[in-house]
Formats: sequence, C-alpha cells, structure tokens
Amino acid sequence: MDTTAIPHPPRRLPVLGDVLGMNPRTPVQSVLGQVRDLGPISVRKVFASEIVTVGGADLAAELSDDTRFAKYVGFHLPPLRRIVGDALFTAETDEPNWQLAHDILTPAFTREAMLGYHTIMLEVARDLLTRWDTAAERGQRVDVATDMTRLTLETIGRTGFGYRFASFDRDRPHPFVTAMTRTLRYANLSLLPPWVPLRRVLVGSARQNRADVALMEHIVDEVVQARRAGAAPATLDLLGQMLATAHPDTGDRLDAINIRRQVITFIIAGHETTSGALSFALYYLTSDPHALARARAEVDALWGDGEDPEPTFSDISKLRYVRAVLDEALRLWPTAPGYVRAARTDTMLGGRYAMNQGDWALVLLPLLHRDPLVWSDPDRFDPGRFAPGQAKTRPPHAYKPFGTGQRACIGRQFALHEAVLALGLVLNRYDLIPDDDYRLQIAESLTLKPRGFRLLPRRRNGLSRRGRVIERGEAGGVEEPAKAAAVTVFGDEPA
Repeated sequence: MDTTAIPHPPRRLPVLGDVLGMNPRTPVQSVLGQVRDLGPISVRKVFASEIVTVGGADLAAELSDDTRFAKYVGFHLPPLRRIVGDALFTAETDEPNWQLAHDILTPAFTREAMLGYHTIMLEVARDLLTRWDTAAERGQRVDVATDMTRLTLETIGRTGFGYRFASFDRDRPHPFVTAMTRTLRYANLSLLPPWVPLRRVLVGSARQNRADVALMEHIVDEVVQARRAGAAPATLDLLGQMLATAHPDTGDRLDAINIRRQVITFIIAGHETTSGALSFALYYLTSDPHALARARAEVDALWGDGEDPEPTFSDISKLRYVRAVLDEALRLWPTAPGYVRAARTDTMLGGRYAMNQGDWALVLLPLLHRDPLVWSDPDRFDPGRFAPGQAKTRPPHAYKPFGTGQRACIGRQFALHEAVLALGLVLNRYDLIPDDDYRLQIAESLTLKPRGFRLLPRRRNGLSRRGRVIERGEAGGVEEPAKAAAVTVFGDEPA
C-alpha cells in the first residue's frame, strides 16, 4: 500500500520508526495516544513494518464491504492461531473449516437455542449474587473483573459444553483460566520482534506456554470424551452441535482436532469479552449517579425493588437502558479492540489511497468509536447515544464492537443476553460503592478489561431504598425519586 500520503506520528526515528510513546504492555492504548490526532487514517512504522490504522467511520464503512475486503488474520492473530488453528475466530474466510463450522454452529445461536440457555444463565448469575451476598455481609470489596470472569466462564462452560468450572466454589481461578490468561499474554506480546531485548522478559517462557496450551487441550478433551461416552447429557448445545450435526448440504463433519480448537476458542471468546464489557459498564455506572439511577429505575420497574426476581427470557429485551449502558461502555472500550481487513483485489480506499490485493488496514475500534465527526464529546459516557432511534442518525459502520460482515461475532446475541441479565440483577440487588480514589486502568491481553476495579456491594433494603444512589466514596449517597427517574428511561421503541 502506498503510504506516502498518509499521516504518521511525529518524532519518527531513523530505523526504529514510530516507537516513541509505545508500551508493549498496553499496545492499544499506546496506539490510541499516538494516532488519535492524526485524522481518520494514519500509518505507523515499527522497524521495517508499516501498520495502517483506520478510525474514520467513512473509511471503516468501505473496509466493511465484504465484496472488496475480507478478514485478515496475518497481523495480530498468528500467535493465537498457533493454539487454535483454523477455528472460527482465527480461520481465513476461504478455509473450508470456517464455513463448515459456521454453518454447523449457527443453529446454536437461534432464538430457540437462546430460550434454553436463559435458565442456565440465570442459575450462574445467582451464583454470582450468592458470592456478592457473602461479601456484602462481611463488608468486603469484590474485584469486579475477576468475578465477572467467573460469571462468564461458568456461563459458557455450562451452556455451551455442559461443563462446570466450579468458578464460584474456589477463591483462585480455575486452572484453565490461569493457563488461558498466560497464553493470551504470551500471544499478545509475541507480536514483538524476536530480537527486541525486552521480548523474552515480557513474554515469558515458551516452555510454560506449551504447558499451558497442553493443559487447556487436556481439559477440553476430557469434556468431549465425557460427552462421547454418554457421561454428560446429549444436548444440542455448542458441543452437541459439533458432535452430532453434519453440514446440511455437504454432509461433512468437523474432525476431533477442529472440535477441540472450536471449544477452546468459544471458551476464550465467549467469556473474556463479555466479562470485560460488564466490568466497564459497572465502572461507568458507579462513576455516574444519574445513569445509575436511570438504570436502576428501569430494573426496579420490571422486577420490583431489591427483591429476588424470576426474570423471564422476554424480560431481557425490555431492559433497554441497561442495554444502552452496555453499548456505551463497549463504545468507549470495546473489549475486542480491533479487526484487520485486507483488499480482495486492487482498489482505492477513500478514493485516494491505493491498495493492492492483499494489502491490509487495522480498524482500531477505540479510535473509530471516538470519531469526532460522528460522536459529540466522544470521551464522555452517555448511554443516551443508544436511545431508540439514535442509530439511524449516525453512519451504520461507526459502531462495530462485534466485528463486521460475515465474520462478525456469531455469539453476539448470546453475550448481550447474558450481560443484560447479569447487570440487571446486580443493579436490582445492591448498592455499589467504588473505591473513592480509583482511576480507570485498563489491562490488555487480546482483550481489554479494567484492572484493579473493586466495589463494595450492599444489599438494598426494599422499598425504603427505592431510587437511592450511593456516590463514589460516600456511604450516605444522594436521593433520586424513582418516579422521576422512571419517566426518563427508554420507552417501548426497539433499540
């Protein structure tokens, strides 16, 4: 790609390129800081490599055109591909196993399938509430990202594969999580050139990485073997679909190795991103008493105030403001922070940048979601951006937290249903008190989530606490009448 007309960060160094301001532990935040003021497209040079980054909605819309561009896995996914091969997330679109797995697994995300998952999601959410009830009784703070990881890992394990990680029965993470966390960190930092001196120190041991991958594969193999042997229920969840279903047209089936890879992929992708989204949503809500009051008023209007509700599947779509909170949190910090698109043929991007077949560009979502031509005051948390009808007022490709086109996240509705259910139950049950001196810090692996964010949950006392919001660092809180707040929650128009 001819990058001569594309702006680049200032202070480019000979040989090294645009390394000033880069932090290998926080690459997404580093890039955002380097290129945010450069406009809708920029290029960074890192040694001999050039990385074209897009953050303008118009250019992102072009890159989202599946007739001109396709997903490219060769930039940031090779380390993960070495673990899960041609699974859904890491396969090239023209690889046979991508289409085969996509077509076999799509029925596992229909509305009918989601109806079956709802009961299990509710069961897991109540496990989280039990853990937080104990913390509330003891006056203990909870690590939000850790507990949201417990929630989402247990949800995908039970709904997708009939496997219990027993995440809430232990204080330490499940061995799979420990191995997975190290593996993702290894994969992320392995993108550094091998001759960079800090790489070996930051990445860690290749031997440890092989052991971590072997442990994850062993756990997954045990789950699959139990299902094959009839030791686990034969249901048409994700694992059941892969074991029992052939392609409707070709009759082909996924082989054992690919099934293992798909399971690992779904466990990683099915919980890491959702746990981050919930954590960011709780951070922003507890930083914004007005938004918290509106979200709680909506939940209380549906389920009562501080009770132990029995949410139905159809209830979740009624929590439109809660959903808007999640959408706005994902706008500010999309937990899967970008995707890469490559030209199918020689083409022009934006009518001015020549791209040859195979040339690629990174769509950096925290940049796209802050495009000043689309989002006013883009750093401000404002769930009202996702009020009914608002999507029609902005370009259709300005908000892409689940990817784009045929390669968009297959589990999007699963993740949103799970997240809205859990967030609604937490808001209904607790007053949430953050550390008064906490400032948002973001941990990066292949996903983003808050680091060190803790809350003190306190059980609400029914009607006497209606509408009460506890501000940051203040146990007394401020009063907002529920009736006034309820008037301002979103109405019946679909979001």
